[in-house]
Amino acid sequence: MSVKGKTVLVTGSTSGIGLGIAEAFAAEGANLVLNGFGDAAEIEKLRAGLAARSKVTVTYDGADMSKPDQIAAMIAKAEKQFGAIDVLVNNAGIQHTAPIEDFPIDRWDAVIAINLCSSFHTVRAALPAMRKKGWGRIINIASAHGLVASATKVAYVAAKHGVVGLTKVVGLETANTGVTCNAICPGWVLTPLVQKQIEARAKTNGTSVEHESKALVAEKQASHKFTTPEQIAGLALFLCSKSADNITGSAYSIDGGWTAQ
Repeated sequence: MSVKGKTVLVTGSTSGIGLGIAEAFAAEGANLVLNGFGDAAEIEKLRAGLAARSKVTVTYDGADMSKPDQIAAMIAKAEKQFGAIDVLVNNAGIQHTAPIEDFPIDRWDAVIAINLCSSFHTVRAALPAMRKKGWGRIINIASAHGLVASATKVAYVAAKHGVVGLTKVVGLETANTGVTCNAICPGWVLTPLVQKQIEARAKTNGTSVEHESKALVAEKQASHKFTTPEQIAGLALFLCSKSADNITGSAYSIDGGWTAQ
């Protein structure tokens, strides 16, 4: 089944993985609802450019993904404009690293709210219309850290493990409805979020950003290569195809061999 003419909501889609996914769906003819933070003028430029290049309808909603009421309003607004959200991609995420005894409580709450709870709130709001139509795709961008752990990332790892669990439950509850729910678990992707971690490592270790970039990916990924947003987008598109009709409740690694070790 083609996604042409369908409506796709991608949270956290003003940069990084989310933007790569949004661009891929637009290129295939899907209408888009973008969401994320950033400079208003830059976001409008991004929105208009996507719409012009792909000749699809692209809207933007600045809902704060830590606020359930704003999430509900975003879903309602999109459904009013487009009739339903056909494909929901939960991608919004933040990061904070610290040993657990030093982990700030407010940072724990923020990471859990945006990386995990927001997916519950979007699915809960968007699922009824998908059920009514008899077709829908829910794609949760989890992480290799949804399957394995790393030190100093207690909130992120807990949230992403939760996303994988949420995916399984939604997959079971929507079986035989025409709706599927799956998780994509990327390894290292050179996004602005990861770039900040690399720069922090370089500062701490007194090394170059280039050195730390290579060292970071080599520590985990047997391929020694970053996964790209385009590769993740390709997997997301496949999960919306007819070939994936019977794929649900699953988590797919795209991590250069990280979790195979």
